Parts: sequence; C-alpha cells; structure tokens
Amino acid sequence: MSNPATVSHSRRAISTRAITVTAMLSAVACVLNIFDFPIPFLIPAFIKMDIADLPELLAAFSLGPWYGVTVTFLKNLLKVIIKGTSTAYAGELCNFILGAAFSFTAGVIYHYKKSRKSALIGALAGAAVMALLSIPCNYFISYPVYTKFMAIDKIIAAYQAIRPGVNGLLECLIIFNAPFTLLKGLLTAALCFLVYKPLSPILHGAGK
Repeated sequence: MSNPATVSHSRRAISTRAITVTAMLSAVACVLNIFDFPIPFLIPAFIKMDIADLPELLAAFSLGPWYGVTVTFLKNLLKVIIKGTSTAYAGELCNFILGAAFSFTAGVIYHYKKSRKSALIGALAGAAVMALLSIPCNYFISYPVYTKFMAIDKIIAAYQAIRPGVNGLLECLIIFNAPFTLLKGLLTAALCFLVYKPLSPILHGAGK
C-alpha cells in the first residue's frame, strides 16, 4: 500500500518539474518566435517562418497536451510584453490558435498510446489540422486587421508576384498559406524527433 506522504511528495515533485519545464520551454518558444525570417520565393515576405512551435510540441509530448497549449499561450504573451504588437493582437491570436491546435492534437494522440509511431501520427495530424485552420484564421482574423495597414489589392499583388494566376484572398490562402503552414508543422515535427531524446533528461527529469 502506498504511503500517502510519499505519494504527496511525488506529486509535488512532478508539479514543480512540470511548472519549471513549462516556463523554460515558453521562454525558448518566445525567443524562437521573435527570431523569424521570410522565405520570399515561397510566400510573400510579410509572412515569416519560425520554429517556435517546437517547444510547444516538446511540452505536449513530455508533459501532456494542455502543457503544449500553455506554452503556446505564454509564448505569445511574453512576445507582446517584450516586443509589443504590430497587428492589433490579431497575429498573436492566430498564432495561439494554430500553435495550440498543433500541439494539442499531437499531444492527445501520443498520450492515448505512447509510442514513437503514435508520436509521428500525432505530429503529422497536428500539422494537418494547423494547416487547415490557417485558412479561416487568416481569412476572418488576420487579414481583416492587416487590410487596415495595407490595401487588399497590394496584399494580393504580393502573392501574384510569386504566382500570377492567383485571384482573390481565399485562393491565396489555400494555395500559399495552408501549404506553408503545413511545411512549418512538418519541419517542427522533424526537429522534435531529432532533439527529443537528447533533451529527455531535462524534459522528464534526471534518470527518467
């Protein structure tokens, strides 16, 4: 029979570790989010690539899906505090929605049956969900705000400079943004599989 004092101490230790790891991953995610970069030959330069979803995915796999969501939220909160916002918070809101969907989907699938295969399926499913959600998120949240700073014709022209045949914002989001977001998710998943094992002692605690 378990000693109640031992169980209580174990739970406190797990809770303390989870809080510490969550805070650490949130800080790393914030830094990665700040240091984004354009890929102008794939998508207009005002849309940036980053790997800030990596710490969220690590949290979801190591601690649970809700920890991935928490890291996503804290990442955006820290960025606003440190750097401010240039998108009236629309960019941060969309980033939170997409990152939370990615990490939560991957985390739920992995924790349902913990294995390398389920982690891979979870990461791929999360990337797909994030890509699909990017269309309504951008169409209904981001771009209505962006058009206050840049005319919609200029925004579409930036897409047409890469592929002249596109016509209309929705088509641009389907042809450019969704695949770009999927690529971002797949890159994040690949990096996660590369670094998860070396980081496991930190994520799970020494000796785990």
